[in-house]
Amino acid sequence: MTPKVSIIMGSTSDLKIMEEAAKFFDEMEIPYEINALSAHRVPELVMDFAKNAHKRGIKVVIAGAGGAAHLPGVIAALTPLPVIGIPIKSSNSIDGWDSILSILQMPAGIPVATMALDGARNGAILAAQIMATGDEALMGKVLEFKATLAKKIEKANAELAQVKMKFKTN
Repeated sequence: MTPKVSIIMGSTSDLKIMEEAAKFFDEMEIPYEINALSAHRVPELVMDFAKNAHKRGIKVVIAGAGGAAHLPGVIAALTPLPVIGIPIKSSNSIDGWDSILSILQMPAGIPVATMALDGARNGAILAAQIMATGDEALMGKVLEFKATLAKKIEKANAELAQVKMKFKTN
C-alpha cells in the first residue's frame, strides 16, 4: 500500500496531537505514513523528504510543530505539494502563539494552510477534501462524513427539544 498523505512532526512528543490525523485517515481508509523530522535537527533529511515526497506518490503533507515551528514552512518551500500546518502547543511554547504565527505568517509564494492550535484532525479532514477533488470514491466518503456531522446536530437539537425550562420557548 502506497501512502497518499505524509504526517510529519517535529518530534515524537507531538504524536499525541498528530495521531488525531492518523485516526481520521484510518476511518476514511486513506493510506498514510508518519515520521518525525526536525527542521532544526535534521535539515538535510527534511530537504530530501520535501523535494521527493511527490515522486513517491504523496498528495498532501500534514506537518505539525511546536515552538518556533519552522517545519511546515520549510517543507512548503521545497515541495510542489499542498502543505497543511498544525501548530502545536509544546513545553517551550508561548501558549502556542509562537507556533501559530510561525506557520501562519508565510511569505508570498510559499503557502501553508494553517489549522487551529493542536488541530490535527481538521488538517486530516482538509487533506481528504483536497484529495477528493480528483477521486470520486474518496469524495463519496467525504460527503458521507459531512452528512454524519449534520446528523449529530439534528440529534443534539432533538435532545435539546426535550429539555424543559421555565422560559424556554422551543
